[in-house]
Amino acid sequence: MTRKQRRGVLIGTCLVVLGVAVGLVLYAMRDSIVFFYSPSDIAKMEIAPGQRIRLGGLVETGSVKRDEGTTVRFAVTDGAKVLPVTFTGVLPDLFREGQGVVTEGALQPDGTFKADNVLAKHDENYMPPEVAAKLKEQGVWRDVDAGGEVTAQ
Repeated sequence: MTRKQRRGVLIGTCLVVLGVAVGLVLYAMRDSIVFFYSPSDIAKMEIAPGQRIRLGGLVETGSVKRDEGTTVRFAVTDGAKVLPVTFTGVLPDLFREGQGVVTEGALQPDGTFKADNVLAKHDENYMPPEVAAKLKEQGVWRDVDAGGEVTAQ
């Protein structure tokens, strides 16, 4: 074998090994590539208690209850289903009822979602694209036009 042929075999072997490694990583991440699940998705799926997931939707109006300390209880909805959430910590400044939210945590055996991280939208007109898509699927999405009027889509 010439030097050029050995180099070609080495490069080919490296590419095959790299391809197999990328394939294994993608296979291992097949379920966690989803950015978040809506309450309806969670109701359909069989998620084991304690499994870490992201929950996204709207904070249900009238559901925010503050316990002693920094514990807050609220509900996340996608218009069809509602999932109660418990969070201990400091909520983002922009967190409020009726706004889009993505929480990270685990489903508890009693059916509640224990969040350890809460992400809120960053201004009055923004909603994460994934939340907006889920709400449009449910027929609940409402846009705000330039004059501040709420229009159903």
